[in-house]
Amino acid sequence: MFRNSFQGRFLSILYSLGSKPLQIWGKKVMSGRIMRMKDNDIQSLVLEVWGTNPSTTYITCPADPKKTLGITLPFLVMIIKNLKEHFTIEVQVLDDTNVRRRFQMSTFQSTKRVTMFNCAMPMTLDDGWNQIPINLSDLTREAFGTNYAETLRVQIHASCRIRRVYFSDRLYSEDELPADFQLVQNRATPNLVQQARMAAGARVSGLRGDERRSLRAATSSTAATD
Repeated sequence: MFRNSFQGRFLSILYSLGSKPLQIWGKKVMSGRIMRMKDNDIQSLVLEVWGTNPSTTYITCPADPKKTLGITLPFLVMIIKNLKEHFTIEVQVLDDTNVRRRFQMSTFQSTKRVTMFNCAMPMTLDDGWNQIPINLSDLTREAFGTNYAETLRVQIHASCRIRRVYFSDRLYSEDELPADFQLVQNRATPNLVQQARMAAGARVSGLRGDERRSLRAATSSTAATD
């Protein structure tokens, strides 16, 4: 979708105040709801993804399963409200060996699990609104021993509220962000946005050297037979 487009410093794929926030997203709803509503904390419209089972209620981008995002910016940032229920993020990337990898970050995941193509990690959120930054370049290198090339797909599962989802070339402080990328533009309430504690990053960085080497070797042999 964006591979041949100029991506700049920021590339937004969801903004709750947009006229069609899910224009490039697909959705699945079973025993849940996906709707735009007003959040009392920030007094603004947000997108709520809620369901009794995270695996059956989610939004996914791109909407067409045959398409990919083709976004090369290495940082994925999500402004998410913790609803104190289960919540999962899935990101599919392509690495420099032309292998597709998947990261799955969940609040109900207790330990890391890494296989040849998949890395599942625990994630914790603060109460209220969280800014969740994910360094896809570091995660790809630490989990699989390869280099990040691009993001293919982003999938957000129940349950959470979403203000914005965007990619960037690096992490920016709140003051550096464009006004409409900030959760609250009123400077009198700077503490409303909280930095999420990403247990996932620390856990992935803790992979042993032999784990990384074995993953690299397995990947190389797989790529050679494709």
